[in-house]
Amino acid sequence: MKNFFCLLPALFFLNAATAQNNNLLQVRTRNGLIQGTVEQGSGIRSFKGVPFAQPPVGKLRWREPQPVENWKGVRMADHFGHMPMQKKIYSDMIFRADTVSEDCLYLNVWTPAKSAKEKLPVLVYFFGGGFRAGDGSEFRYDGESLATKGIVTITVNYRLGVFGFMAHPELTAESPYHASGNYGLMDQSAAIRWVSENIAAFGGDPKKITIAGESAGSMSVSAQMASPMSKDLIAGAIGESGAITNNDKPVSLNEGEQFGVAFAEKAGAKSLADLRAMPAAQLLDLSSKPGTFRQATIVDGHFLVKPALETFEAGEQAHVPLLVGWNSAEVGYSSLMGRDTPTVENYNRKINALYGDKADEVLKLYPATTQSEVISSATALGSARFITYSTWKWADLQSKTSGKPVFRYLFSTPRPPIIGGQPNTSGMPPQLVGAAHASEIEFALGNLPTNKTYAWTPDDYKVSATMENYFANFIKTGDPNGPGLPKWTPNTKGSAVNIMNIDVDSRLEPDHDRDRFLFLDGWHSR
Repeated sequence: MKNFFCLLPALFFLNAATAQNNNLLQVRTRNGLIQGTVEQGSGIRSFKGVPFAQPPVGKLRWREPQPVENWKGVRMADHFGHMPMQKKIYSDMIFRADTVSEDCLYLNVWTPAKSAKEKLPVLVYFFGGGFRAGDGSEFRYDGESLATKGIVTITVNYRLGVFGFMAHPELTAESPYHASGNYGLMDQSAAIRWVSENIAAFGGDPKKITIAGESAGSMSVSAQMASPMSKDLIAGAIGESGAITNNDKPVSLNEGEQFGVAFAEKAGAKSLADLRAMPAAQLLDLSSKPGTFRQATIVDGHFLVKPALETFEAGEQAHVPLLVGWNSAEVGYSSLMGRDTPTVENYNRKINALYGDKADEVLKLYPATTQSEVISSATALGSARFITYSTWKWADLQSKTSGKPVFRYLFSTPRPPIIGGQPNTSGMPPQLVGAAHASEIEFALGNLPTNKTYAWTPDDYKVSATMENYFANFIKTGDPNGPGLPKWTPNTKGSAVNIMNIDVDSRLEPDHDRDRFLFLDGWHSR
């Protein structure tokens, strides 16, 4: 009995410590209490699988995201939510979520704050994947590293493919805003609004939200900047390779509806009710067949009131600082050359076929007198046609019409060899002569250690530290500059004249590609 009373103080302090720990891990959102976990080593609090909208299932399939319903008690936020409906398309996507479902509207929060009083800057990150694949649980998007730099970091899921982008006349007729499509983009907007309304409880500042993304995620950032639903909620933007100023050009509502009608016919559905009655897996299988579903963002008068290009030209987008850029070899030379060997003769033939009476001008801008030049020029032109021109156009217009600084970068660090990879014995030149599409993500977000595929070197970690610090400084202040970093001059009046080349020895350089992009600008406006 004596020993029991001796244990009472210890039990009291243990219970008090447990209660204090639970208080630290619990956050009260507007919809209810959630409990997260602490990341080992860093002490960062993480909250995974937090709902920001109702599950878009049943009658809510192909509806704008609906507000979360309140819950009672404590909701555990210790694991990732379901991935959006998708096929396995890209081999470099490594997910931590283990299920795929229409019920996918969840976000993940990493916060260094110990209380709700800290008002830390916030990053909301949208994954890439062509609006057909991806998930906020991917290792490369993990928010822990940026959180250790004093930033509340969030990844967001959104609907993909036919679930996120199908329009249809019946959907338009039932809609309270008389339009359809763009559901995936509206999911993102709903997430930004949820963050604005709830992030203070996690120690974040709702007035210092920066949105960011890569590829389709970057296109999403440009779309959110152009949308009246989101543009007033953000303080800054980061775009990594992609914009809807030219890539993924929005179509009219009528065109989008006809894409949906055509898909319904191929699916054997006579009505919207038939489509909603189909199992999600069946819809995914049908829409994944080539030529079955044409996907597009839509000028719906609601999320997009006009094409994003026109919005940026008119200066009606979000007037916020922008950090934007692309990689030195977004795609290999075969993107332009196809199966042709990269010879001077084949290159000239390809340019003449693509550009006709403008071929001579293209050959001056993208010259090729040797195979080495063919590979370099075909890589640059193929990358421009794929994604770099549209990203340049976004940066150009933002600098001209927003009155805010634009910081442009070129990421030039190639990935190191694959661990245990085989040497090239094909006799063909290597496809890539620089940094490939999406290869900067782990560098920018400080996640090299989570990618076990490549033999990272000390130089790679040096580049990652530089790029992550630029990103962190920009998220905090709207300016990437800081101690120990090469000075990065912004552009505020017209096309950028300087670019930060992010590499082992990062440096500010003149815009060597300006004439190329100006030509492509004229070509696209014909």
